[in-house]
Amino acid sequence: MLLLLLAALVSKSAAQVLNDNIEDRRVLHLEEIVSSNTTGCTVQRACVDERLTGKCIEYHNDQWFEFTPKVSGRYFINIGGQRCRDVRGVQLVVLTGQPCQPATYRVLSCTSLGTQDDVFVTLDSLRAGQPYLLDVDGYLKDFCQFSLQVSRQATGLPVAPPLPSLAGALPGTNRVIHLEWAVPDSLAATPRCRVLRRELREFRSTEQARVPVARNTYGGAPATYAVADTLPRPGYYLYQIVADTGPDGQPPVLLRQQWVSFSQLNPLLNLPPQVPHLVLPLSKYPRNSKLSVVVSNPASGRVLLAQQFTYQPGEAHQGWLPTSKWQDAGIEKIAVEITCHPPRGDFFTDQLLLSLPAPAARP
Repeated sequence: MLLLLLAALVSKSAAQVLNDNIEDRRVLHLEEIVSSNTTGCTVQRACVDERLTGKCIEYHNDQWFEFTPKVSGRYFINIGGQRCRDVRGVQLVVLTGQPCQPATYRVLSCTSLGTQDDVFVTLDSLRAGQPYLLDVDGYLKDFCQFSLQVSRQATGLPVAPPLPSLAGALPGTNRVIHLEWAVPDSLAATPRCRVLRRELREFRSTEQARVPVARNTYGGAPATYAVADTLPRPGYYLYQIVADTGPDGQPPVLLRQQWVSFSQLNPLLNLPPQVPHLVLPLSKYPRNSKLSVVVSNPASGRVLLAQQFTYQPGEAHQGWLPTSKWQDAGIEKIAVEITCHPPRGDFFTDQLLLSLPAPAARP
């Protein structure tokens, strides 16, 4: 019996990481990537206080790290390589204060991921020589393997408050999803926007499209960007639009996230939208051509829409252009520039001038 008890204690001890307790916290060095896991970790209740973090965190299997910057400024906590029992991922608390003296703690950041994507947490105005404590736990009692890095460069997707599951989901009977977004002037240097999608039960997001940030005749970014995406099956999907890292070092920025749903047993594919729209003449372009479409107001030169996709003749929705917003602005004609990069041969550009459909009579 004694031998069995000792074997159990050794097994339990081996399952825990060395930094399970705060007094054994692991010191992180700038740009160092460390790997760890929350399996077998326990909580030192005297060293945490959930009243400081509200509903952000419920401690279950935490472990501790410490980082002391040598130079003041902005730093990023990059979390990657998550492999979790559930979809939830890890959660991270960053604080200052004396270890295991919660009365001295000041919480700088509390993040619950709700995903296993590679993400980063931004920490502004860290002070040189000031120790910072990092507490990592499995979100909602999840068990996770993960990597952790303190860096001057952001890696992955920006952390954002997770949307309540399915709250505000855009319902639909069509598996073709149209997404629009704008790029603020502060992000005009970003080279592209990435469109990512994750089904409710999936662990990670997948990239569905990259849309280059175009410039209008005045040098600014266009007012609107758009993509059309086809859902593979009924379900709930989270879309995220992210402005990529700019040449000025601006980290990726989340521009939009939105749940959409598609739950019809007989999916409606390639039905035109029930709003005023134009259909671009795309049949001349070879299959699998990379098409870049820029729509502008010929009267002012202002870019109204920019999108990029791989042309597939069977996907009629790729040529749809909803026009209500432009009609409401009093625009009667649009200039369309289509640049085609065919699978073989040189690229070429077509320029079209199209009339918008007459606005519907208002009651």
